[in-house]
Amino acid sequence: MRHPIPVVRVINKNGLWFAADFVCIARCYWLAVFPRVALEVYRRRALAVRIPDPTLRGLALEALDRKRANLEGAAAFAALVPGPSRPFVVKALVACQAICDYLDLLSEQPNRDPVANGYGLHEALIVATTPGRSHSDYYRHHDHSNDGGYLRGLVESVREALLALPLVSLIAEPMRRATERISAYQALNHGDTLGSYDQFERWASEESRLLSGLHWWETGAGAGSTLTLFVLIASAADPRLRPSDVVELENAYFPWIGALHSLLDSLVDHGEDLATGERGLIGCYSSPLDAAARMRTIAAEALRRAVALPGGRRHALIVASMASFYICEIHRSTSPQVQLVGRSVLDAVGCLAAPTMAILGARRRLRGITESRPGPTRVSVGPSPPPS
Repeated sequence: MRHPIPVVRVINKNGLWFAADFVCIARCYWLAVFPRVALEVYRRRALAVRIPDPTLRGLALEALDRKRANLEGAAAFAALVPGPSRPFVVKALVACQAICDYLDLLSEQPNRDPVANGYGLHEALIVATTPGRSHSDYYRHHDHSNDGGYLRGLVESVREALLALPLVSLIAEPMRRATERISAYQALNHGDTLGSYDQFERWASEESRLLSGLHWWETGAGAGSTLTLFVLIASAADPRLRPSDVVELENAYFPWIGALHSLLDSLVDHGEDLATGERGLIGCYSSPLDAAARMRTIAAEALRRAVALPGGRRHALIVASMASFYICEIHRSTSPQVQLVGRSVLDAVGCLAAPTMAILGARRRLRGITESRPGPTRVSVGPSPPPS
């Protein structure tokens, strides 16, 4: 693995170019992407409130409301694509993330066979991204199933949007691999019928055997990330896309960028996991110092690989924005161990994190002001996405 210092030198040398790219992407996101995300979420919520089963209705609404930042962050990749294809990319990304958030909550519910249930539910994501594949009974291992066609509707939204992208055929195989990895991660990472995670460790160890430089749980984290899927969908809108570009994108986002994404998410949830007795990937490290050192290495390598991609500065900004979003959440933690790991990642990301964190901080303060105003006409600015 290369030392992270060359990445810092590249960033410092091209600081003005990165600043210009940030302004361009941020403007595109907030003016052209964000309003479409809001419209897509509104449409999904209008369908979710009509789900007949109250349990499924509650979970669907929770996925849209509590995890709205995930939907907004997923759509950041749409800021990288040409204007004519952008609405289709936003639709595909938001629907994919809505599927993942909803199925994640479903998978966490008590079940007689959590592994079979996880695989059955996540078949929806595979069907959504596989042209011509038939629907199945996604709820066949779940105690509730009467969603009024909500999940199938999400699947169809993804399929319709993907068909409108000019080069979707180039990403078909890596997209299949990405969705199958997500499905396996979600099915195995909640434990089996005995509460054991041995199946997950064996699967992640086998994935790690094909790679180098990562622990098994770090590879597992990369497999569970949706970022590889999202960048592939966005790339299919670029008429200049070449097969070699697809290979480079997949190799950068899986496992490195994806591992950073999932491990930061686990770090944010660490306190809650400890309180509830849940298992988190960040807890696999031997100590906070070990976690801090490894996360700094992963962040630096993720950034190096992002910079090396075609259009690398923009990918680096996406990675930095994603990391900044989590670092802002980590800064609110009272745990010294969590803060230690967060500082190590911030050190690796460096100056690229500053503008995004400034926007996130300003948006959070604005939300606090609007929520503190009396009266029924409060304005909600919503959760904070990675603003890129």
